[in-house]
Amino acid sequence: MNLLQSVILGILQGLTEFIPVSSSAHLIVLPWLFGWGERMLSSLTFDVALHLGTLVAVLSYFAADWVRLFKAGLASIAERRIGGDPDRRMAWFLIVGTIPGVVAGLLAESAIEGLFHRPGEPISASAMIALAVILALLGAFLLLAERLAGHARTMDQLSLKDVVIIGLAQALAIFPGVSRSGATITAGLALGLKREAAARFSFLLSAPIIGGAGAKSLYTIARQIQANGLASVDLASFAVGFLAAAVSGYLCIKYLLRFLAKHPVTVFVLYRWAMAALILGVVWARG
Repeated sequence: MNLLQSVILGILQGLTEFIPVSSSAHLIVLPWLFGWGERMLSSLTFDVALHLGTLVAVLSYFAADWVRLFKAGLASIAERRIGGDPDRRMAWFLIVGTIPGVVAGLLAESAIEGLFHRPGEPISASAMIALAVILALLGAFLLLAERLAGHARTMDQLSLKDVVIIGLAQALAIFPGVSRSGATITAGLALGLKREAAARFSFLLSAPIIGGAGAKSLYTIARQIQANGLASVDLASFAVGFLAAAVSGYLCIKYLLRFLAKHPVTVFVLYRWAMAALILGVVWARG
């Protein structure tokens, strides 16, 4: 049963990490709805597996972009100038845009995570209500950005100010229900980016912070293994969850970019509102 749950949660992570509906909310809500109380599912090991899977997805899908940006970044350091090279600008924009999220994670992530996600303990009704409110509010902001923005700018037209604003939006993703992609796509749309451009920049911007968080967690896991060892069931679930998240994440990026090239984000707004209503309804029914 653990392996089946790992597959389900891995697929869910891969899809919702990039669709603007909040992966953290889904990983909280699904076990809460179905009463999955297995400690493994809320363990650091499993969480790392899912996030490393989505990291592999975004690195592999944009592999050519990463190679080009990495070379451009190194060249800008070697020559001590950025100049008019759009790849050099983008490489540094990704670094600048990542900083707010790193600062927010270091200062507040553990405290906020503790309000929603204590391993082995049931989630309180008040935490679920807060999650529903966050889902609904971000949906409203996403709808406003969709309706009021111009959808005319490309990634090459991003300015340093734009990148800082999008980076600050990404920092809000420490709150479950906000959604890293939801916040950054909303900010990108509000700044006038085309939908596909907003999503593409959002996905590229996610890689450094997912990778950094994954590296930090892997270090913690390595220390745990050294001290206490790690159960084989955890390792099996790690592998299954990782693969499910990587494959579903890759496919999600591919088809979401195609979808956003022709369609508005309204369907994701409606989904967020429906999910918020479902959470509130279940909380009310459970009394």
